[in-house]
Amino acid sequence: MAQKTYKYDVIIIGGGPNGLTCGAYLTRTGQKVVIVDRRGELGGGLATEEATTCAGFLHNVHAVYMMMIDYAPAYKDLELEGQYNLKHVYPSLQFAMPFSDGECLCLYTDLEKTCNSLARFSKRDAESYRKVFHQAKKLTEEFLAPATYLPPIPALEQVPKLEKTEVGRAIMDYSEKSPKKIIEELFENERVKTMMLYLVCMWGLDPEQEGVGYMVPLYLNRATNYRLCVGGSHSLTQALNKSFVENGGNVISPRRIVKIITEDGRARGIQLEDGTILEAKKAVVSTIDQHQTFLQLVGEEKLEKDFVESIKVWKWEHWSLLGIHMALDSAPNFMASKANPDINSAFVYILGYETPGDFINHYKAILKGEIGDKIGFNCCFPSIHDPSQAPEGRHTGLISQMAPYSLKGDPKNWYPIKFREGQAQKSLDVLRKYAPNLTDDVIRAIYISTPMDVENKFNDMVEGSIKQGECHPLQMGYNRPNPECSRNRSPIEGLYMGGACVYPGGTVLLGGGYLAASAVCEDFGVEKWWSEPEFIKKARENGIL
Repeated sequence: MAQKTYKYDVIIIGGGPNGLTCGAYLTRTGQKVVIVDRRGELGGGLATEEATTCAGFLHNVHAVYMMMIDYAPAYKDLELEGQYNLKHVYPSLQFAMPFSDGECLCLYTDLEKTCNSLARFSKRDAESYRKVFHQAKKLTEEFLAPATYLPPIPALEQVPKLEKTEVGRAIMDYSEKSPKKIIEELFENERVKTMMLYLVCMWGLDPEQEGVGYMVPLYLNRATNYRLCVGGSHSLTQALNKSFVENGGNVISPRRIVKIITEDGRARGIQLEDGTILEAKKAVVSTIDQHQTFLQLVGEEKLEKDFVESIKVWKWEHWSLLGIHMALDSAPNFMASKANPDINSAFVYILGYETPGDFINHYKAILKGEIGDKIGFNCCFPSIHDPSQAPEGRHTGLISQMAPYSLKGDPKNWYPIKFREGQAQKSLDVLRKYAPNLTDDVIRAIYISTPMDVENKFNDMVEGSIKQGECHPLQMGYNRPNPECSRNRSPIEGLYMGGACVYPGGTVLLGGGYLAASAVCEDFGVEKWWSEPEFIKKARENGIL
């Protein structure tokens, strides 16, 4: 049988949020683009499923908190909200942290409400938060957010620019400190410190790692800017996919790729498992991890030894997620609501940690491959804010708990059903300490997703790595994943990188795909139909980028 061959301008490997973003930008330039994905449903971690045995309960089985929609250019450029009816809920009470004695800390979109909540524990901390709130907002607006959507530059070029401005010097001051040290310097009350430390570390920062402190003001700023997709996280997938397809994009799924075809050092296309060849006139863009891209699909023998080594020494996160998805007959009623009725309408809850030491000890246990004796987590109940995610009068809930991938030295230790059910029960017991009405009669069904399941479901989340790589000083910025690929090009001409393993990283930033699309246009003289966002232009004018 003759081998089938199809021709495109650009081939995109992976139909996650970055692949869809890249495709949506490029199709509007008139390019013939195809996205190839191994799963039947596009969107990667932007997945919403009826995961439990109960019909009508929509569970966001991976990504749920959208924290950059006010900055990510794709939302405006692709008209996701106006043209494609993507909607978000922006809860006024963003975070609540109840404690075992019925007290509670609350973080609102309203600064004064937040300060009033903090002042119940420490007036000094309330004023300190007010100051850091304004500073974090300024640092995010003037540098951290603009830098997220521009190609990174080497530290030797970036540092002199930072030194010339007040904002830059503040960023550098944060940079060399650990999250723990920053929080200890800012706050005095143990409970306030516990909440703030978790807020800045819940996306991958090691609390005691120095050199990543510049992320702290970004995460503090984002902690009052979380949104929820109406209809579930997959609604963002649908909007991106509609934009891509309506402008001429093609999708091939579910199909496995076995090879990136290279000739004379240039990427020429890909080969599918059934032998089908897809040729790329201009570019192949990979939005999956660098290990699969280069070591498996390109082949080590076609790459320089030093480049291969830079990939092999890459460190995945120390932890992944143990997710417990709940179908509920009623909403939670937290004991702390007696003191603060608002708490039952919070977007995100932080539970189980009463002191900074509780969180740090849990983190250290994870580093040893253990779960820990005293566990904590964040959880949410999406249907409280978006009733469409559950049958009328019913609710969905999600526990997201940091947990080791290699449990006691072997990820297969997650497999036994009794063990995973036992761990889920321990997490539910913690939840019930704070919301005792969530009894077995109220929880109709649960779906458990272990770190091993994360990897099995999403192949490019190697070792359950939700951000495709540890937030380590040597794996950030221009070094993410290495200097050869961080600006979206690669040592293979015509092969581009645009996934979460590449700068600026994961957490549904839509940055990797956006920057990859720009790189392809620049290299092939394709006119961009979009313009640079105003917040980036201002940062350039200020000389900080």
